[in-house]
Amino acid sequence: MRQPRTRTGGRTRRASIAGLLLAALVLTGCGPKVEAVTDLGADEGTPVEGGTATMALPPAATPNWIFPIGAPGYLATHNSAIQNLLYPPLFTPEENKSGKVTMDSPRNVAEKPRFSDGNRTVTITLKKHYRWTDGTPVTADDVRFWFELIRANKNDWGGYSPKLMPDNVKKFELLGKHSFRLHLDRGYNPDWFVASQMESIKPLPRHAWSKKGEDPKKVFKRLLSHAKQLSKFDSDPLWKTTMGPWRVEKWTTSGVVQLVPNKRYAGPDKPHLDRVVLKPFTTAGSEFNVLRSGGLDYGYIPPSVMAQSEHFKKTGYRVEPWDSWGITYIVPNLNNPRTGPLIRQRYLRQALQSLIDQKSVAEHVWHGSAQPTLGPVPAALMDGNPFPYDPAKARRLLTGHGWKRGDDGTLRCAEPGTGEGQCGKGIGKGRRLALELLSQSGSTESSNTMQEIKSSFSRAGVSLQVREQPLNTVLGTTVPCKPEELVCSQWEMGFFGTAGSWIFPADPSGEKIFASGGPSNMGNWSDPETDRLIKRTEYSDDPSALRDYARHLAREVPVLWTPNPAYQVSVIRNDLRGVDQNPTLTLAPQDWYFVKKNGKSGARGGGKGAGQ
Repeated sequence: MRQPRTRTGGRTRRASIAGLLLAALVLTGCGPKVEAVTDLGADEGTPVEGGTATMALPPAATPNWIFPIGAPGYLATHNSAIQNLLYPPLFTPEENKSGKVTMDSPRNVAEKPRFSDGNRTVTITLKKHYRWTDGTPVTADDVRFWFELIRANKNDWGGYSPKLMPDNVKKFELLGKHSFRLHLDRGYNPDWFVASQMESIKPLPRHAWSKKGEDPKKVFKRLLSHAKQLSKFDSDPLWKTTMGPWRVEKWTTSGVVQLVPNKRYAGPDKPHLDRVVLKPFTTAGSEFNVLRSGGLDYGYIPPSVMAQSEHFKKTGYRVEPWDSWGITYIVPNLNNPRTGPLIRQRYLRQALQSLIDQKSVAEHVWHGSAQPTLGPVPAALMDGNPFPYDPAKARRLLTGHGWKRGDDGTLRCAEPGTGEGQCGKGIGKGRRLALELLSQSGSTESSNTMQEIKSSFSRAGVSLQVREQPLNTVLGTTVPCKPEELVCSQWEMGFFGTAGSWIFPADPSGEKIFASGGPSNMGNWSDPETDRLIKRTEYSDDPSALRDYARHLAREVPVLWTPNPAYQVSVIRNDLRGVDQNPTLTLAPQDWYFVKKNGKSGARGGGKGAGQ
């Protein structure tokens, strides 16, 4: 989608946000008054069973994919978070008490994998108590079913990277009803393999989804056709057979998702609530208005209105930043037939990066709830910033490669060609330095970030037009493509990072986003040295492998790094407990519960059975 940003970095951010909130309380008043929820301290209250909790989804983010095999264009974090509540993966990343995210969660469907034969063989044993909602036991053959679907339809899977899963598995061997063995094509770094390859593996109900002996391609095609019928996600019998802690009660085309407990769930963390409602909003502002009126149990404050935090504290909420283990960036489409020749010039990407004042944007636009992205791994793992904000350097790079301002103030290529001091391959004489950016809507901060970047570019003679669309539209458009494909001509640059552009597994590897042919390599970056360095991180656990990869990509600037925001600054009812804001952005509402004081339950609608 995992270590936290870093514990030091996380504390710094939390301190910064806390300072902003404190200052805001002094300088501003509170919002309109609403009825206070139960006034409880962090450790007070008696747990109660039941009730309904309503959580806000990110702005302009509507869940639109239930099939637990992600497809290109449907890889939004909220989609995978919901899928994993219905169809849990074998291994779930979870932050431990020391602040490190491991794959050793008690929620795991399987025991810890055993590597042997020089890390060429992996043996996995499923925990035996899991069952599907129809009572059928979950078996190793259900995992093999997932593998068969992926192997036969890998090019339609959003998680496919050439030569990796399933290509790197020579044989899937069933050892018994609850165990299997993967025979790999070579030895791999065990930490990387579990975090980056096995995080996608999950049991799927062969008995309910496939006839005996049915061709995997035929099965996949049928499942895919069901997965595209959004209006039937809550009624289609296909999606009724699940094994996770929750099942779907309601899923509307507008994005409202209601989950209720799976009574047959056999995991260690059975749900306490009767219902969880995930509610979409078109903008952060509309979410804030509902939150302020008391209509949400778990929402978020847009950074622009952090001054309202005192209102929430007075009415029984707590404010908790949710940091993610990720990076944020603008993706340039290197294969766009019109602007590809421009953005393929490394000096040009470096110049554009030098025109993005990340520090100022993080401080003034995101109000301290973001920090600069410095390269292809979380900032805590970077050892420097090769391209800080430096307009003078940007101008030197551009003029030094044959660009001069035209009468309209926009740079034009005055020295075409591929030699020293010339514009570069495919750039003709008089070509304007003009780009268009497709950016997600719904966030004031994202909109203001893009306008600030546009202004900075303009001062240097670079024209940038910004076009905003809902997140699902942006994700469905900014997909890997070939120059001759129609979709490749439909976007030049893309931004989908209001809540972070990419969230890493425990190992922040780059095979999915920057390796040639990677499934989420939206900009079509392809570089032999990048591929070599990524392979080294996959094979070796030497810390220098990740460091060398990060340094190289930071210098190459395959995308334009922008401030990485906290996933959200959460506002949570004081009497809603058990909320763990995992830096990998997974959800675990099965751990949530309400508490009561003086005999009054915090659960909406009262105790058990509320909302039925």
